[in-house]
Amino acid sequence: MTRPVEIPPLVRQTAMASGPACIRWLDQIGGLLTQLERRWDVTVGATMTGGTASLVAEATMADGSPAVVKLAMPSEHDGRASLELEARVLRLAEGRGCVRLLAYDGECGAVLLERLGRQLHELGLPLPRQLEIICSVLPPLWDVPVEGADLPSLADKGRWLARFIGEAWEALGRPCSERVVARAVEYADRRVAALDPDRAVLLHGDAHAWNTLEVPATPGTFKLVDIDGLVGEREYDLAIPMREYADELLAGDALALGQARARQLARLTGLDPVRIWEWGYIERVSTGLLCLRHGHDGAQDFLTVAEAWSRA
Repeated sequence: MTRPVEIPPLVRQTAMASGPACIRWLDQIGGLLTQLERRWDVTVGATMTGGTASLVAEATMADGSPAVVKLAMPSEHDGRASLELEARVLRLAEGRGCVRLLAYDGECGAVLLERLGRQLHELGLPLPRQLEIICSVLPPLWDVPVEGADLPSLADKGRWLARFIGEAWEALGRPCSERVVARAVEYADRRVAALDPDRAVLLHGDAHAWNTLEVPATPGTFKLVDIDGLVGEREYDLAIPMREYADELLAGDALALGQARARQLARLTGLDPVRIWEWGYIERVSTGLLCLRHGHDGAQDFLTVAEAWSRA
């Protein structure tokens, strides 16, 4: 009999929108977790919130140490190929700025990770402080040597984003203005053309408050989880906090508030506010279209802000 597993609603929603293989995966999760318990000599406990294309669950190792199991769905986007890349990057980083990898199982599509604490968004901190923390955890990751690592490039990601935005906009019935999409593609083309290999570093690729977790052993410090792992200019990592926190932007003048946020992130990191703005705009539009395709709540908020930002 398959063990019962509580699957978070967002994970189930993503799987149901990702095709037959992911729907079958939902029924296989219990058996996969049992296999991992035997292979890694761990006990898997309660599932955790925060995943989208992966099921995340608490685990306890044989020596009593707390850990986390992350089980990826076999989807084209953020599936097992992404998990294999994540495992390679975590081995490379060795815990610098991000969670430490304890084990990887390619057959089941799973990783065993050190268990961290609360997510940054759970701490009730004001937005400026959250942005400060995110900006403080990225530099150690940027310093990880990447020579010969054979990682995806931001140039390829930028070209993919431009294609995805145009294709998804058409497929979804043009849910925002043509100006929004044209500006996103224009920015993507410009950013890719301007990339300098001499400035390329290891990027997290998805550094937001849900992926920034406390380190229990050292209060006041944080690490990142769910690393995408690509190589490119640092400003791209600031695009992620640019695209988040739509409520704060929609509560006032979304354009002025967005520009102020880009300047704040630039001050905190010493990076270029224009590059941060352009990557942030691209991410806001692409994420809005992706969330709309998967039926996620809040998808339209991304595009509403993008409409305002397109007037810049």
